[in-house]
Amino acid sequence: MRIHLSFKSGKPVYLQIVDQVRSAAASGALKDGEALPSIRPLAEELRINRNTVAKAYAELENQGVIESIAGKGSFLRANNSPYKKEVRRKLLTDEVDEAIVQAHHLQVSKSEFLRVAEERFDIFEEKRARTTTKTGVS
Repeated sequence: MRIHLSFKSGKPVYLQIVDQVRSAAASGALKDGEALPSIRPLAEELRINRNTVAKAYAELENQGVIESIAGKGSFLRANNSPYKKEVRRKLLTDEVDEAIVQAHHLQVSKSEFLRVAEERFDIFEEKRARTTTKTGVS
């Protein structure tokens, strides 16, 4: 897994890391139980402060995406969401609301927004299918 940061995006670096790890986990690029890079080497590779990586990992652990084992590292958790269905829906609703606000500011119509969302969802499913086919994971 390769993490790419944009210091011009306006999004905090630790949240960029969180988003990319979550995305890699969802797409199958990271497998259940797979180790994440250690904090120090990842910070050095990305040329950022170790505390930034530690903050990202703490957030991922709070979200139930990873688990940290003292002396061993951080690992991707099995895709068993710790959140109840209504909490997962609320989290998703918040993300969709942000995207809708962004679409409004970019003057994107509802139909275009829905078309883009559907295209992105289809691309995601295709990538996931290719990844699971390559590794033999279902």
